[in-house]
Order: sequence, then C-alpha cells, then structure tokens
Amino acid sequence: MSLVSNLFLLFVMASVLVYYIVPRKFQWIVLLIFSYIYYIAGGPRYVVFILFSTLVTWLMALLIEKTEINGNHKGARKLLILGLIFNFGMLGIVKYTNFAVENINALLHLNLRGIQLLLPLGISFYTFQSSGYLLDVYWKRCKAERHPLKYALFVSFFPQILQGPIGRYSRLADQLYAEHRFEGNNIIRGFERILWGFFKKMILADWAAVFADAIFEDPAKYNGVALLGVLFYTIQLYADFSGGMDVVIGIASMFGIELDENFKRPFFAVSITDFWHRWHITLGTWMKDYVFYPVTLSGWMGKFGKWGKKVFGKKIGRTLPICVANLIVFFVVGVWHGAAWKYIVYGMYNGIIIAFSGLMAENYRKWKKKLHISGKETWYYLFTVIRTFVLVVISMYFDRADSVRQAFHMMKQSITQFAPAQLLLIPAGKQGTSFTPYALVIIVVGCVILFVISVLQERGVKIRESLARLPLPVTVAIYFCMLVSIGLFGSTAVVRGFIYAQF
Repeated sequence: MSLVSNLFLLFVMASVLVYYIVPRKFQWIVLLIFSYIYYIAGGPRYVVFILFSTLVTWLMALLIEKTEINGNHKGARKLLILGLIFNFGMLGIVKYTNFAVENINALLHLNLRGIQLLLPLGISFYTFQSSGYLLDVYWKRCKAERHPLKYALFVSFFPQILQGPIGRYSRLADQLYAEHRFEGNNIIRGFERILWGFFKKMILADWAAVFADAIFEDPAKYNGVALLGVLFYTIQLYADFSGGMDVVIGIASMFGIELDENFKRPFFAVSITDFWHRWHITLGTWMKDYVFYPVTLSGWMGKFGKWGKKVFGKKIGRTLPICVANLIVFFVVGVWHGAAWKYIVYGMYNGIIIAFSGLMAENYRKWKKKLHISGKETWYYLFTVIRTFVLVVISMYFDRADSVRQAFHMMKQSITQFAPAQLLLIPAGKQGTSFTPYALVIIVVGCVILFVISVLQERGVKIRESLARLPLPVTVAIYFCMLVSIGLFGSTAVVRGFIYAQF
C-alpha cells in the first residue's frame, strides 16, 4: 500500500475517523490495530518477523531492567548483548546472507548458492528503533514498557514503520499512549504537510526518476549526460525521501503525534558533517548516540588515543579516536544502506572526508587567518555550500550506480563527455519523447519552487504560519492550485514506491 495511493489515503481517513470516535482511553489500541492492518497489507508473511522481534526485545528489556535492579550489572550487559545480537543477527541474515555468499564465491572460487529469503518491510528501521530502546533501558534513559501491546505499537506505528523517522521511546511513547482530543488545527496542519510531500514525490521525485533511471540503466547509450543523470538522481532521492517524511509527519500530526524531523534543508550545508546533521537526521543521531559515543568512550579507543598522542603529538592524538569512530559510523551507515560494496564505498567516502576534515581543522583555521577570511563573508558561505554540494553529488554516483566500477566509469564520462541534447532522446514515460521537454520544464519549475521555499525557511520564515495569516480565500486557492498541479503534472509513467521503503 503505497503512501501516495488512493487506497492509502482512504486507509488514513478511516484510521483518523475511528481514532477520534472511540473513547480516548482506547485510542492507542486503534493505532495498534491499524498499524498491523497496514503491515499485513504489505505481505502477511512479514508479520512473523515483526511479531517475533517485538516479543523478544520486549522481554529482553524487562529482563535487563530487572537484572540491573538486582545489582547484577554484568548479567544485564550479557542480556543486552544477546538482545542486540538477536536484532542485528536477524537483520543480517535476511539482508546480507546472499551478499556474503557472493563474496565468498569470488574469494575462494566456489559456487555456493544463495538463499531465497524474505526481506520484511521496514526491517532496518524497526530493528534500529527497537535496538535503541534496549540500549536506553540498559543505560537507564527510560524504563522498560510493561505492557506488550503498548510496546508493539511503539515498534509498528504505521506512518513511520517503512521509512522512519527512527523514533526514540522516551520521546514517542507518551504521545502514542496519550489521550488526544480532536483538534481541527492538527488535521489542517497534517493535510498541509501531506500535500507538500505529495508535491515533492509526484512532481519532482518521480519525474526526475524517469531520467535518472534511463541514464544509469544504460550509461553507454546516454554517455553524454552522466553528470545530468547523477543530478537527476540527487533531486529524486531528496524529493522522494523528504517528501515521504512530510507525508509521514503529516499523518502522525492528524493523530496529535509529533514525530522527529528528518531533514533540515541539507543542500544548504557548509560541510559534509553539516550535511549529515541535516540529512536523515534521526539516523545520524542514532549513530551518534549508539555507535559514535560508545566507540569513542570505550577502553580500547582510550588506549588508541594515548598511543596516538605519543606518536603524533597531543593535537593529532586527540583527534585520531574521533576520526576512527567516524569511519566506523559511516561504515555502518554504508552497510545499513544495502548489501553491496557500492554502499560501503558510499559510506566510507563520507567517513573519510569527515575524518580528514577533523585532522585538518587546525590547518584550515590557520589558512583562513592568513587569507583574512573570517568565515562570515557571503562569498565564502556560497563557496562552502557549492563545495559541499559537489562532494555530495559525487557520493550519489556510488549510491545509484549498479556497481563501484560503473560509478567510476560514469564519473569519467561526466568529465570527458557532455552532450545534453541526449536528454531529449529519453522517453518521458508513457508519453514518449514528444513530452520530454515538458517533463524537463516541470522538473525545473518544481526545483525553483522547492529552492525558494527552502531559502525562506533557512532565513527563519515559517511558511505554514505565514499562509495561515493570509485571507482564507487566498490560502484555499494556494492549496487548490497545489492539488491541481499534482493531478495535472504529477508523473504517471510508472507507479513508484518510496525509495527508502525498501530498507
């Protein structure tokens, strides 16, 4: 059930209606029922995985808390490790078994057969969410949930289960279980956010995907537009993922539930570090809290830091552990993205840049001082934004190409060959090449609208609050135009699901 399908919209309307009709003390049960209906609609077989994962992590959390209360810290630690092994072991088996088999065959010249395994919907997201919960209970950041069905709702809340955002129990649980009065403002704000998400997805992402898919699937045929292909993919990925987040956050808002923001205008970032503070924010904070800090504060990393200070001096020795921790974090990020070497390269590319920037930070400050650059100059800000954008776009070759080899090949084509007229040879879906110029215009206009709104937001303008202050007929007209534009200009070439829903 796609988030942009008519069936899904009817499903949301029905869930909201029932949610506010039933006595408020039963509202969380309504959410749980509809969440499992939604998950079952995606494939009844997948329910076994999420049920088993939910039950195991719920019991483990209770055992960890009880063991810790009894003063058995080592026992609680063993239970935590067991719970994490179970969670990530199940994820690893279903997602990475065949990848491991392929590499074993390549290294040892064997002919082992892969295994046909189910890949449950949203398994990466609910695995990270439930694992974070186990760690929070162990670190006493929250108490273990006693009610199994309430915990099941935390894991399976239907708007966020397929593509996030990755929720924290301490922030989300109270909202899920609270009694909410019907407020028209929540419905309006939710509708606004959903509409904006549909605009991004159906007008920008899906049309950009037509060109990105054609170029990356046949780079030999479209060898003169490899650079444009990766730019189209960058547009697609951002509009698709952030648009999906808008839809998810909008739906939750209708229930009176506020989910964490997952994007904050990432293409205004001034560094790769800043980019990851703005892109997939909940994954970044999850990695920071549950991977980066535990690694940097570990005993072995402390020893490594002391060794680094002896060999390289205090400044570099102090920075080295942070650099290594960042490399580990982005290796995990790469593996999380998918079972292929290209994703590992994608992750390590970002990690190496961040690690190198950390090592060179002192040098950068000295160079800026010598060049009399304060960092507040407009031209310098634009330079850092453009520089970061270029670095991000380079990483997208690895994310979208079929292999690492193809990614490098298309990078070469981007430099050595450029024939933008080849774009006109790409059929715009069912309409054919005659519609291609119009499709390109739609993408350009959509990007301009998105850019203008992003600039305003970056300057502190609250768009929805500004719209609310306009006369009602004007506001209605704006929303009507958006609805019409989605209907008229939205891509109908292929029914496309959200990219991150496959994770």
